[in-house]
Amino acid sequence: MAGLERVRFMVVDDNAHMINIVKTILRGFGATQIFEAKDAADAFHRLKHDSIDIVITDYQMEVLDGIEFIKLVRNSSDSPNRYVPIIMLTAHSERSRVTQSRDAGANEFCCKPVTAQELYRKVVAIVDYPRPFIKTSQYFGPDRRRRQDPKYEGPERRDGWSADHQPPMNGRAAG
Repeated sequence: MAGLERVRFMVVDDNAHMINIVKTILRGFGATQIFEAKDAADAFHRLKHDSIDIVITDYQMEVLDGIEFIKLVRNSSDSPNRYVPIIMLTAHSERSRVTQSRDAGANEFCCKPVTAQELYRKVVAIVDYPRPFIKTSQYFGPDRRRRQDPKYEGPERRDGWSADHQPPMNGRAAG
């Protein structure tokens, strides 16, 4: 993955110290356009007024938590960008939280204390290996499967990945 100077990040967290840690890590990757939001409402407002390429959101926040924020972005009729890649960042790594994040529509999941290496892997996954978006009666978001299983013959089998896919990064390449 080339430099990230043209990628527009938004970090959503009610803890200013955590926002600064994530911003410092992103700057280390070459990111220069980093926005911040102190809660989900502020983040949703910023999504409406700024072109954001990747959102990194905390799980546990007041008023609306990270799960509710992701659901709002993915499913709200007034969502400015239902396809924006979202990385869930949390100190709680229980399987149930990972599953909730995935089922809400998070692209990636990252545990605190976050390391530069781990966050970089998640950003690379989003930029270099974007997953197509799937729309079903009960889910809208990135394909939850990371790979195709040619042996799967069940009732939910899809022929390849869905066509309901928008180019990543609002059409801007990261390199």
